[in-house]
Amino acid sequence: MTPYASDPTPVKLNCSVTLPRNAVVTRQVIFEGTASSGSTLDCSGGQLAGTAAKGDKEAVVVRSRRTGDGWSRPSNVTVRNCAIDGTVRIYGLGRNGQAEAVKQSSMNANHTSFAQASAPTNITFNKIRLTSNGGVPFYVSPGVTRVSLTNSTLQGTTTSSVIYLDAESSGAKITGNTFNVTTKGREVIAIDGSAHNDIESNKFNASAGGIFAYRNCGEGGTIRHQAPEYNRIARNTFNMSGIRSPAVWLNSRNGNRSFCFKDPSHPYGSSLSSMDMAKNNTVEGNTVIGGKGDTIRNDDPTNRVVNNRD
Repeated sequence: MTPYASDPTPVKLNCSVTLPRNAVVTRQVIFEGTASSGSTLDCSGGQLAGTAAKGDKEAVVVRSRRTGDGWSRPSNVTVRNCAIDGTVRIYGLGRNGQAEAVKQSSMNANHTSFAQASAPTNITFNKIRLTSNGGVPFYVSPGVTRVSLTNSTLQGTTTSSVIYLDAESSGAKITGNTFNVTTKGREVIAIDGSAHNDIESNKFNASAGGIFAYRNCGEGGTIRHQAPEYNRIARNTFNMSGIRSPAVWLNSRNGNRSFCFKDPSHPYGSSLSSMDMAKNNTVEGNTVIGGKGDTIRNDDPTNRVVNNRD
């Protein structure tokens, strides 16, 4: 895995690699399909600073590959001890909720299970220092399951959220991280139709909101089936520095978007209701410093909001 600054070809990893200390990789790193399952990249503190001339632009990409009869997905991939200069994206059917394959799948009753069966699963990022300069630093795309981001620092700037948990994704573990990214008006973590995630023991230095749970009700013509439910937000510290946006906001949109639609021929999820349906979530033991107004907002009695301090 020798890096050449003049060679823009991405590196596809189908094996485990440990880099020498202080190594700098100037080529994009991709884990693609079943062939990359079980691979580990240990940077030994070195830097991943690559991108690609076309297609995916992220420094690190974990993605499924379409085959003749379905999708070949990676599982049990680990990236650790790396300084990532750029962004990370993990995806299956498509890069985001508006991708054509995601949209077509959303017209079927089994969309959530199909998207999850087609997307990467059990993907671990541990002890990462990620520096973003514009895009979403860490994007978990539709259907991706069991992603872990632990013991890491995220810094730099973004025009969107820092972590985006997209529709039909599930089971992310975001623990022990420090967020120092300037978001220019967006929340740090977006839970958009994602469920069963654990966000615990993180430190948020927010420039806008903290964690918002909602459901994009039809953006790009895609029906969002899964609701943002059964998420656990616990023992985090939010430094809000006088910001009026909430540290945690459950049901932050509730149909307040022009792209919402109802389609009686496809009676699923957001096509039945434009409401966010953030239910059965737990917000417990969090500390909010310097916030203004309602630092934790919730309008659904099924959510458990207890023992938080500000």
